[in-house]
Order: sequence, then C-alpha cells, then structure tokens
Amino acid sequence: MNKKEATAIENETTPSDQEIEFQRTLSQDKRNLAALLGMAEIKADQGDDRAANAFYKAALNMVNAGTSFADNLRPKLQQAQEFLASAQGRFESYLLLQLDQAGVSGKETPLPIRQALDLLMGRREIYYQNPSMFYYPGMPQREFYERHEFPWLAEIEAAIPDMRNELQSVIADTNKFNPYVESDPSRPQPNNPLLDSSDWGAYYFWRSGEPQSDHLAKCPRTVAALERAPIPQIKERSPMALYSVLEPGTHIAPHFGLLNTRLICHIPLMLPSDCALRVGSETRPWKDGETLIFDDSFEHEAWNRSQERRVILLFEIWRPEISEQEQAALTTIFESINQYQKPVEI
Repeated sequence: MNKKEATAIENETTPSDQEIEFQRTLSQDKRNLAALLGMAEIKADQGDDRAANAFYKAALNMVNAGTSFADNLRPKLQQAQEFLASAQGRFESYLLLQLDQAGVSGKETPLPIRQALDLLMGRREIYYQNPSMFYYPGMPQREFYERHEFPWLAEIEAAIPDMRNELQSVIADTNKFNPYVESDPSRPQPNNPLLDSSDWGAYYFWRSGEPQSDHLAKCPRTVAALERAPIPQIKERSPMALYSVLEPGTHIAPHFGLLNTRLICHIPLMLPSDCALRVGSETRPWKDGETLIFDDSFEHEAWNRSQERRVILLFEIWRPEISEQEQAALTTIFESINQYQKPVEI
C-alpha cells in the first residue's frame, strides 16, 4: 500500500475535526453553503471524487436557485465549477478505458452506448416523442435512424442524379413555391412565423393522399424511385411526398409532428453549406447523396443559414417496428378519424 492510499484510508476512517464540524453544521442546516463547500473541499483532498461532486453540485444548485452568498465564498464557487469539469473528464476517461479494455471503443461502440455516455456527462438532454395528434405506445425513443437499416434505400439514392435533373426542370418553371404552412379559414390559425410564407415552400407530389397529377407527370423518375419505399397508403392522409424548400436565412422553429407511427425521410437535392436539422438532442447536417431518416414526433427544427436555396425531397414511411397487421389497424383508425362527423352524402 502506498502512502497516498494509506492516507486516504486513514482520512476515511478518522474524520478530521473540521469535517466533523461541517457534518454537525449540515445536520442542523442541510443548506449551509459554506459547510457544503467545505465538505466538498475535504472530500476532494481525500481523492473521493464522487463525494466531492455531490457536495459541490449541491452548493452550485443552491446558487443557481437564487441563494445569496457572501463574497468570500465566490472563489470557492469558482473552484467548485473547475473541480466538476476536471472530475467529469477523469470519470469519462475512466469509463472509456474500461470500454476499451472490454473490446468496445471508438467506432465499434454501439450508438445507444455513445448516446448514454453523452447523457451521463451532461452533453445531451433527454427528449421524448410528443406527437400533436396520435401517440402509438411502445415505439423506440430514437430521434434518428441510420441508412443501412433500410435496404430499399440504396435504389432510391441511386436515382438522386435523375431527381436533381427533374428538380431543375421544375425550378425553371416555378421560381416561387407555395407556402408549406398555409392558413385554413375553417380552423384556428397556427402560431407559426412562417404561416403563408414561401420562405418555407412546398411542391407536392402527393398531398394528404391526393396525387398532384401535373407535378407527378413532370418528375417520372422521382416518382418511380419513391415506389420502392414503404410509404403508407391512407385515404386523405398518405402518400405524402414533396420538395421542401428553405429559402436563404430561413429557420423552421422547434415543433412536433402529428404521429409517431411514421418516420420522415429527407433526400437533399440542392444543398448549400450551413444547413442542418435538429431532432431532440441531436443535430445533423444534410450530406450530398445521403438520406436523413428521423422521427418527427420529437421536437425538431431546421435552418438554412446560407445565401442559397435548400431543397430536399421529403416523404414519410411506416416505422419498421410496426407489423403489417398493425399497419392495417392504424390505417383503419386514421381513415375513421377522417370520416368522423363528415356530412353524409345523399
């Protein structure tokens, strides 16, 4: 046993008079800021990072909640912040070393493990699905899905050059796109800064399940590629596929999608720099030739901070976790919702 280990054991088994005094103070006033900081400092000197973390965090939480403090404690509060940052680095290095020794490290580390470490280290917040219309229980809480999980996607991405050519033809005829968010006089108006604005534009191939015949005719190769995707077929709802257009400097504010029974696919066709999509706690830029697949029932937002137009091909697919039997039942539910209280034609 080395001297440091012996000292740590001695300190642990025989508290100093100062530590006993701090403990006595905290037993009478658990929110005594000076005592919390004093205990943290003692535990840090003993090499007990976990205990020091707990006391320092308790002290800083009180300050963040508005607890007043004497000026002489200000250096100790700064010391608390510096210690927590340093201790977190030591803790993460220890965990990564253990994973490496277990044969799991770097790119071999499963994505959920990496995300869990980000949560543990405070680099990531926890978000949950919160669809605005319909919640289907039991779906994985995953913001993004990976391209390799969808074997049919490679054939669609192979058609991207043809899609881009068709998009250019559309743009030659359509300089200004219709707004994605449009007002409806029969419904309350959404509180959306892009309401009736073509800064977030749309060019639909199918809208609420209805084919847009002239648009489909102009883009036959795009339409043929989309036939490979498991797009829902729900009367008055799906298919849904469109060019989603963000003009320069446009920001789509954080919002939630309607359902968690689907995933949204984005294929970038016109992609300037400084464009990205945040879903939950993760932000990803679009990349040429690569589809982004995400669950829009999480809070999400997007932006185009460039000076050029951004255009993606957007379409929805069934979640892969939902069986054909479930798809059929959900289709019945959604079509019944549409039909409920509609006037009966005579």
